[in-house]
Amino acid sequence: MSFKDRVRKEVLVIDGAMGTLLQQRGLPPGWCPEEWNVSHPEVVKEIHKLYLNVGADIITTNTFGAIKAKLADYGMQDRVKEFNLAAVRLAQEVAHPVGAMVAGSVGPLGKFLQPLGPLTFDEVYRQFLEQCQALVEAGVDLIILETFGDIGEMRAALIAAADAGDVPVVASFTFDETGRTFTGTDPETAAVVVERLGASAVGVNCSVGPGQLEKVVQQLTQSTNLPVLVSPNAGMPEMVDGRTVFRETPAVMADYAGRFVEYGASILGGCCGTTPEHIGAIHQRVKGMTPKIRSNQFGLRVASRVKTVTIHPAGLPVAIGERLNPTGKKALQAEIKEGKTEITRRDALAQVEAGAEILDVNVGVAGVDQVAAMERAINALQVLVDAPLCIDSTDPEVIEQALKLYHGKAIINSVNGEEKSLKTILPLAKRYGAALIALTLDDQGIPPTASERLAVARKIVQRAEEMGIPREDIMVDCLVLTVSAQPEGVPETLKAISMVKQELGLTTSLGVSNVSFGLPNRPLINAAFFAMALAAGLDAAILNPQDQRMMETLRASAVLTGRDVRAEKYIAREQANTGTAVPTAASPKSAASPLEVLYQAVLSGDKDNIISYIDQALAQGLNAMELLDKALIPGIEEVGRRYGEGTYFLPQLMMAGETMTKSFERLRPELAKNPTKRVGTVVLATVKGDVHDIGKNIVSVMLANHGFEVIDLGKNVDNEEVIKAAREHRADIIGLSALMTTTMVHMPTVIKRVKELGLNCKVMVGGAAVTAQYAKEIGADGYAQDAVEAVRLAKELVG
Repeated sequence: MSFKDRVRKEVLVIDGAMGTLLQQRGLPPGWCPEEWNVSHPEVVKEIHKLYLNVGADIITTNTFGAIKAKLADYGMQDRVKEFNLAAVRLAQEVAHPVGAMVAGSVGPLGKFLQPLGPLTFDEVYRQFLEQCQALVEAGVDLIILETFGDIGEMRAALIAAADAGDVPVVASFTFDETGRTFTGTDPETAAVVVERLGASAVGVNCSVGPGQLEKVVQQLTQSTNLPVLVSPNAGMPEMVDGRTVFRETPAVMADYAGRFVEYGASILGGCCGTTPEHIGAIHQRVKGMTPKIRSNQFGLRVASRVKTVTIHPAGLPVAIGERLNPTGKKALQAEIKEGKTEITRRDALAQVEAGAEILDVNVGVAGVDQVAAMERAINALQVLVDAPLCIDSTDPEVIEQALKLYHGKAIINSVNGEEKSLKTILPLAKRYGAALIALTLDDQGIPPTASERLAVARKIVQRAEEMGIPREDIMVDCLVLTVSAQPEGVPETLKAISMVKQELGLTTSLGVSNVSFGLPNRPLINAAFFAMALAAGLDAAILNPQDQRMMETLRASAVLTGRDVRAEKYIAREQANTGTAVPTAASPKSAASPLEVLYQAVLSGDKDNIISYIDQALAQGLNAMELLDKALIPGIEEVGRRYGEGTYFLPQLMMAGETMTKSFERLRPELAKNPTKRVGTVVLATVKGDVHDIGKNIVSVMLANHGFEVIDLGKNVDNEEVIKAAREHRADIIGLSALMTTTMVHMPTVIKRVKELGLNCKVMVGGAAVTAQYAKEIGADGYAQDAVEAVRLAKELVG
C-alpha cells in the first residue's frame, strides 16, 4: 500500500534522531554524517533497525545534508549521488522486509535565497533537484523536506522534488516558541503555500519540544486538509557533565503524540534527542487511533511570506491596490526606466496603510527590460509589506520570473479564454502554485452577454482543473466596459457576476474604475457602480485604496449585504478611525526632514535609495555624526524593538541591517575626519563541527551597525583558532554560535580556555540549539536568543 493510501487510513509512526545516535557510535564531531553511509554502513543499518524494532512505520535516510552546498563544507560536493544511493539502499534492506516505508531525508541548504541572501531560485532548485533525483532513482517511498525555516527555500525544494519524479513529498517546517519560522512564516501560510505546490503532507519538526508545538499543530490541522506530521525534539537541550541531554521522557512524548492525533495529525515521530525508546512509546500510544477526517472549505487563499489573505464568497470583500501600475503615471514610468523603486515602495506602503489587502504589481513600460524591472519590484515589496502580491503582466517570462522570486502564493493577473493564454499561463500557475484571475474574454474578444461570459469562465475552469489547478484558486473577472460608450454593458457585467457565483461557485473580481472613462467626476461613478457590483456578489476589486469613497463603499456594502456580520468590522473601523492594516513603515518621501527620511528608510530597509538620501542630507549641511545619532542608529534600534515585539520578522531585520551597512560605507570617509572610539571588539564564530552560520552572520551585521569592531571567523572554527583571534585582536567579547546539539559541547571548552589563560574578555553564546539555562550551566557571561538581543547583551558586557 502506498504512503498516500496508508496515511489517510492509519496513524503512522516515523523514526527519531539519527545524528545523535551516530555520535554515540563514534561519529567524530565535525565529520560528515552522510559519509558513513559508505564507510560505516552497518552502523547506519543498526540505527534503522532499532527504530523498526519498536514499531516505526517510516524510517528516514541518513541524507539530511547530502546536498552539494553542505557536502562542500567537507570537500565532498561531488559525492551527492553516491551518498544518497547508498543511504536508500541501506534503509530499504531493513525496512522493506518488514513492510516499513523509506523516506528520503532532504534538509535546507543553510543559506538564504534572494532577496535575503545571494542565492537565486535556479541555483537552489538545481541543488535540490540533484539530490531528489538520486533519491527517486534509488526508489524511496516518499521524500521528506525537513527542518525548513524559509518558505522561499521550501518552494524551490518542492518544485525540484516534483520534477525529480512521481514520489509523495512531505514538507516539514521548523517553528520556534513564537509559532513562526525564523523568517516569520506562520503555520497557516506554510500550509497554504505547500498545499498548492503539490505536497502530500505538511508538518513541523525540530527546534522545540512538544509542549511548545501544541498551538502550531492546532493551527496546522485547522489550516489544511493535508495529512500533518509532527516530530518535536525531546524537550530543550541541557548540558550535564559535558554531555547534551534532552529531558523529555518517552511517556510525555507519547502523551503529546496522542493529543496531536486528536487535533488531526496522522504522522508522529521525533527529532533531536528522541531515541528508539521515545518512538516505541509513541507507537504504543497512537497505533490504535484513527486519523481524524478533515474536510474544511477555505475559499481562495493567497499569501505573502508572513500573512495569508482569504477571499471567500461569504467573507468580507477584499481591496486589491492598483497604484503599482505605470499606466498614465509618468513619474512611475520614469522610475521603472531608471531602475529605481522609490515610488513603488512609497505607494505600496500607502496602499497597505489605506486598507489594501493585496497589491497588484505591473511594470509594463515600453522599451524596458520588464523581467529585470519586475525582479526589482518583487524583491523590494516582499520584504517591505505583508500584503500578498498579484503579478500583473501578459508576458509569460515576466510572470515566471516573478513567481520564482516570490516567497509566498501569488495571484497571476491574468489568464483568459484565448488558446495562447491558456497554454502559457495555466502551466505557470500549476508549476509555481499560484492563484489566478480569469478574464471572461476569448479569441473573439469580450462577449456582449452575461451567459457568454459565463461560458468563457466555465472553459477556463475546465482547462485549469484538467491541469490539476483547483477551482477554488480561480477568481473570475467578468469585465466591465466603459459606460459612456457601451451603457448596455454594465447590466451584463452585474448579471455575469451573479451567474459565476451561483452556477460555478467561484469568487469574482473586477477592475472597477474602467467603468467611468470619459466621464466627469469619475470617483462618483466608480463608487456607485462598485456598490452595485458588491450587491451582485463581487468578492474583490482592483481599485485605489487611497480613494476614501471607494473604501467606505466597500465597508458599508459589506454590512448591507450581510458579509460583515453584526457590522463588527465596520464599527471597529469607525471607532478606531484608522487603517485596518498595521503599517510596516512610514513613507520616506512623506517625511518632513532629511533626518526623518533616513530614519524611515532604515525602518523600511530601503537599501536601494539610502545613499541618495544621505547625499541629500549632507548637501543640506548636516554632518555624519548627526545622521548617525539622530536618524540611522535610532532607526535600527526601532527595528530591533519591533523585531522583539513580533511586529517585524527576520527579513525586515536583515534588510534594515543591509541598509545600515550601506550607510556606514557611505559615511566612513566623513567619519574618518573626526574619528570616534569603537564600542568594543567582538570575535564571532560558529563552533567546531557546525557548518550553519545564518544566525551568526546576522549578529555580525547588527553588531557592526552598532559600533562594534567584528572579527568574524566564519563557521566550523577550531577552539584554539577562536582563542588565538581573541588574543591577537584584544577582543572584549567572544561570541559563539551553535545550531546542532552535537556541537554545543565545544562552547564550554572555549570558556574554560579563556579562564585558564586569564583573557580579559567575556563570552556570550547563542544559536538554535542553545538556551539561557545551558549558557548558565557552562559558565558563559551571557546568552542571546537573536541578533537584537546580542547587540543589547554586547553593550551590557562592555559596560
